[in-house]
Amino acid sequence: MDPAKPTFLQRYQPLRRSLEIGFWVGSYLFSAVANSLTVNMDVRRLHLGFAAWQPVAWEASSAIVALALVPAVAWFTRRWPIHLDNWRRMLPVHLLASIAWALLHVAGMVALRKLAYASQGLDYDFGPWWREFGYEYLKDVRSYAGVVLVIEGYRFVMRRLQGEASLLSAPDAGPPVEPLDRPGRFLVRKLGREFLVAAHDIEWLQAAGNYVNLRVRGHDYPLRSTIGGIEDKLDPARFVRIQRSYIANLDHVASIEPLDTGDARVHMKDGANLPCSRTYRSGLKQRFGSDA
Repeated sequence: MDPAKPTFLQRYQPLRRSLEIGFWVGSYLFSAVANSLTVNMDVRRLHLGFAAWQPVAWEASSAIVALALVPAVAWFTRRWPIHLDNWRRMLPVHLLASIAWALLHVAGMVALRKLAYASQGLDYDFGPWWREFGYEYLKDVRSYAGVVLVIEGYRFVMRRLQGEASLLSAPDAGPPVEPLDRPGRFLVRKLGREFLVAAHDIEWLQAAGNYVNLRVRGHDYPLRSTIGGIEDKLDPARFVRIQRSYIANLDHVASIEPLDTGDARVHMKDGANLPCSRTYRSGLKQRFGSDA
């Protein structure tokens, strides 16, 4: 493979945000249009007497609110990710989240329908809440599960494409090559291949749910760990905690910019700007030898 030729992931990254948003907008738009057409067909076939705009209002209101809830589910699954090894433990958590999803979805779509009906001089009657919510929840729990599966499946594919880091495990026989409590290298698996990343090459680390992203030469390698757990395994002479979710390699810090709030902004040599909370600012100042 030509090293100068960008990989698929490198070509995809600049478009990633737009394509992710486009996927969800397109999915819910298609669903709203298709459902509106089929419901209108049923209305005419069964002679139910609804105007053509009413099924459109029903389906559009449902799709708009569900789309607005996708970022909340994305955040929730970062905080409480569900995987093959923890799905039993996470199932009650996500069942509770599905109830919250359904409550917000129903309340939002009813509000939008009432506005749509009011614009036509009509009143929208949702019916008895306890009964109708039970009916809607049976649909919403499947919708919530579908969104979670899509998000987690997408993240799984992205981790495989960009590579996923892990600590070097103890060998089956003989002593380990390096200390396991403070490894000098991390093992990265990427598309069926394995390679080693030196700990000192890690420029900074960011917590992301049950993972910590290791930033190495423009690439993020997720490591299954908490930020506190990995901090204990890094060389304290080189790595310093700068915020609840960030650790920086002092060798890759370019400058520290103090802010009026008492916090600071850490400028890295790779061009990244990392937040530094006032809790960690004094310690960073002493370690970096800065007047920040």
